[in-house]
Amino acid sequence: MSTLSTPVTSELRLVEEFAVRAEIRPPLEVGSGPFGSRMIFELVAGRATGERFNAEVLSGGADWALIGPDGLARIDVRSQFRTDDGAFVYVQYHGLIEMNEAVGAALATGGETGFGDQYFRTTPRFETGDERYSWLNRRVFLAAGRIVPGGIEYRIHRVD
Repeated sequence: MSTLSTPVTSELRLVEEFAVRAEIRPPLEVGSGPFGSRMIFELVAGRATGERFNAEVLSGGADWALIGPDGLARIDVRSQFRTDDGAFVYVQYHGLIEMNEAVGAALATGGETGFGDQYFRTTPRFETGDERYSWLNRRVFLAAGRIVPGGIEYRIHRVD
């Protein structure tokens, strides 16, 4: 017996929950290894804004990106938020970034890309012990990303 209140249907709906803009340090370039070229981008600050979720991106998170010979960066991010009302939320996500000319130029010059300039998708998974945000623990999320000066920006969508 299911404890979820939403019935399963053949249609999926995406509902935008919030946007996140995070500042990152210049990458630590580990170099080419057996699985591709490893780069580590430390997250240092940022902000999430939305109707139900508003929070500060805390330092201490990072993206351990692996750039493969196929031109895709496989990202592995772990970070944390402190909401405006004092809750702590952990997030981990994996995804893909198409390392095309637009991304290369934005990273090299401190510029930006649009959401449609590259394939940049992630699957955030949130964890919190705070009941006010327990809805984050019980839903699947998808995000679209883009490069912005000094960082990244995501639009986080809940899958209904």
